[in-house]
Amino acid sequence: MIGAVLAWARPGGMATKWTAGASSTVLCLDVNSESVVASGAEKGALTIWNSQGAAISHLNLRDDDDVTCVSFSQTCDSILYASHSEAVSVLDIRALKEPIECFHVNEDEINCLSINETGSHLAAADDSGSIKVIDLASKKVSRSLRRHSNICSCVTFRPQRPQSLLSCGLDMQVMLWNLQKTRPVWTVSLQDIAQEEMEGMQQQAGCQLFNPPLAHFTTVANCGNIFACGAEDGRIRLFRVTGTRFELEYGFRGHSLGVSQVHFLNSLSHPYWLISGGNDAKVMLWDVSKQILTDGKGPLKSAGKKTVGSTAKEGLGSKKSDRGAKGCKGNKSNHILPKHSIDHGEKVNWISAVDIKGCKNILVADQSCQISLYPLTDF
Repeated sequence: MIGAVLAWARPGGMATKWTAGASSTVLCLDVNSESVVASGAEKGALTIWNSQGAAISHLNLRDDDDVTCVSFSQTCDSILYASHSEAVSVLDIRALKEPIECFHVNEDEINCLSINETGSHLAAADDSGSIKVIDLASKKVSRSLRRHSNICSCVTFRPQRPQSLLSCGLDMQVMLWNLQKTRPVWTVSLQDIAQEEMEGMQQQAGCQLFNPPLAHFTTVANCGNIFACGAEDGRIRLFRVTGTRFELEYGFRGHSLGVSQVHFLNSLSHPYWLISGGNDAKVMLWDVSKQILTDGKGPLKSAGKKTVGSTAKEGLGSKKSDRGAKGCKGNKSNHILPKHSIDHGEKVNWISAVDIKGCKNILVADQSCQISLYPLTDF
């Protein structure tokens, strides 16, 4: 194979700890294209780090509200968006002082931010289940997306498709949206999928009980058509988007408790390597390339439904779910095992990846006030 091959830190290797002297638990992370890292923490603490782990600037946002998500602009590395309570602050990390802009458009605490790759829109998902989409040119709300019946835990714009985004929530729903519409163009219930997976497992190995599949996080591969969703039942599910719908490809389980974080590394040499972190204090590396690239059976019918706002001709009554096929693929998922697993020792809050001197490294935020760095080295 040409080029460097990514590998997990060698067994027994210790993580490097980044410490800024603050005593607040780190809640979220993001990295820009220049390998500058931003971290958000409890009590309004916001820190900017260089790739060597040195804190180069620090700011405490007003009111000491927890910084729940940080996200760099896709078009300007110096612009950072940070959510705290119901607000989103816009900051320039070159002079980290007062916010240069602040949006107060959400109705409840914000859980996740996403900026599309053209830098034209910002999406903010909150505890009320709604997603506010802000047109960053006019600085006004262009869409208010309301379909989740519980907390919306994550929203993600799709690469190469700046008008398309995904969301998931504690209502166990995963939704595909287009900014031209106020209703999701496709919805899948993880609860329905989990029930079918359970039926298959009961037939094979007797009854097993798992937590409900509350959806915590989604990540999209650079191709824009493959995404993964981590859920409270410890499973990661891969989906493929085709047009205005998405369908379950594979589901696999490595975590014994909820999966709080999933991220595609989006490396040029390994576009379908995935990292996950869970409430079981494990950090895992997965290679799902084979499942994505060599599955010759074609896409499966999932327990999805076309919404009224769809452009499809068929009515809701005409939509069918291929239950048998999906159950079969769930059984096949038992063969997907993590390439590597690390017992991190603390419940994972956030995971990200940073390039340092040409090598990938995994950043982990947990219940402590430190950031852990695990290197990915050549085989």
